[in-house]
Amino acid sequence: MLRGAKAASAVVGLLMVSAACTAGVDTPASSGTPKELRLAIGGESEDGYDPTLGWGRYGSPLFQSTLLTRDADLKIVNDLATRHSVSADGLVWTVDLRTDAKFSDGQPLTAKDVAYTFTTASKSGGLTDVTALSKAVATDNDTVELHLSRPQSTFVNRLVSLGIVPEHAHGKDYARKPIGSGPFTLVQWDEGQQLIVQRNEAYYGTKPAFERVVFTFTGEDATLAAAKAGQASMAAVPSNLAKTTIDGMRLVPVKSVDNRGVMFPYVADTGRQTKDGQAIGNNVTSDKAIRQAINYAVDRDALVDGVLEGFGSPATGPVDGLPWYEPASAIKSGDAAKAKQLLTDAGWVDKNGVRERNGVKAAFNLLYPADDTLRQGLALSVADMVKPLGIQIKAQGVSWDVIDKRLHSDAVLFGWGSQDPTEMYNLYSSTQAGVEYWNPGYYANAAVQKDLDAAMSATDQEQATTYWKAAQTGFSATGDAAWAWLVNLEHTYFVSDCLDIGKPQIEPHGHGWPVTAGITQWKWTC
Repeated sequence: MLRGAKAASAVVGLLMVSAACTAGVDTPASSGTPKELRLAIGGESEDGYDPTLGWGRYGSPLFQSTLLTRDADLKIVNDLATRHSVSADGLVWTVDLRTDAKFSDGQPLTAKDVAYTFTTASKSGGLTDVTALSKAVATDNDTVELHLSRPQSTFVNRLVSLGIVPEHAHGKDYARKPIGSGPFTLVQWDEGQQLIVQRNEAYYGTKPAFERVVFTFTGEDATLAAAKAGQASMAAVPSNLAKTTIDGMRLVPVKSVDNRGVMFPYVADTGRQTKDGQAIGNNVTSDKAIRQAINYAVDRDALVDGVLEGFGSPATGPVDGLPWYEPASAIKSGDAAKAKQLLTDAGWVDKNGVRERNGVKAAFNLLYPADDTLRQGLALSVADMVKPLGIQIKAQGVSWDVIDKRLHSDAVLFGWGSQDPTEMYNLYSSTQAGVEYWNPGYYANAAVQKDLDAAMSATDQEQATTYWKAAQTGFSATGDAAWAWLVNLEHTYFVSDCLDIGKPQIEPHGHGWPVTAGITQWKWTC
């Protein structure tokens, strides 16, 4: 969840692909595969394209290669690595590299570059978490050892997401002029306008069918208009535009874990403050009965139909559908009778439409970014759904600067979603309470923490999954109900009948370019 992207709408970004050899010039279908694809993305990387600073952690880094990657089913497979192993104590990860990979400047990629990349990322303070790394050592030209200071099962995701940079060419301007061994090379970046890339002819993997890709940064209406005018082969649109009919194009909804949920301040207001003077706690949301009642009362199917226009699914947790998801943690939503009983049993008495207990009204604020219409719709709908229970929620659209000051004492409608369970750990671990946007409600449960820590320190991925699932039964709606997860978005794309994009991955939260993860497999069929 990036600070600069949070103010964006709930759309992954706007993507359009035009079959043109040059901008504004159509290529006849009879000419075969077009040389150029034109993409318009509403999620331009503000910090550039340096993996050691965080580029690529939400999808393929495009310009760089990674040691491992995920296939369409999210299974981990080799990329630069030919094999990897983990020591019995989980502290040494040994990776053997392929020997035919070269950087786009012609220099070979070696184990020294891998060691340099991981070392640099661990010291950069960037958004890719490599803090567990103690040292990285190239033991020979094609073998690297990554030594950890503590076992970390999720370190495998660093091998998946951290693009390898060249030690010899990683200077201060690298983020604007990246050199890598990925399927594309960057030609030109005009910030706020376009990004031009070309096929890397020296790429060791399956080469893209298209010679050039132009990312143009436009708005929703312009992208849709281009698709309708026949100038786009693919257009990613928000759900409220997805029911438009466009001749010659089909709608492709892509599943995601791009979720939206209500974070509850978990502790009571005792006057405690952060070191910056921000209030901590809320005397209403700190009550488990309130949190559980909201979880049961909210009709998530209605939210999907009404707010997402049907393009999504009910969310029961932060990792729905991923390999470490625990289905038993799900609840039946829209159960107002159970919600009312929970409140009554907890001593919340209805007084003139709003329940009270010991002089405290069942009323609290729910903050959302003011310029995010999707979160606004969800917040207002949730408030309406719980009002009959006698719970009064005041949905407030505010700036992120305001949210930053109130997120420990007011409920907030957040968006998350990652293919890495580290995010789930950070959202629920007491060790992350109040750290940036992790666990802002100060949730803590010793049993859950034990499972989270066991999952994180496991040396076997299957064993880690067992603990991840156990933790979910503790913090989910049937347990502590620290959050009320609402919906998972479907990322909706209009795709030309001539463009085969294969099987897309389940996409993460809307940062970067997750849809391009399979771009080397895209084919033109007309």
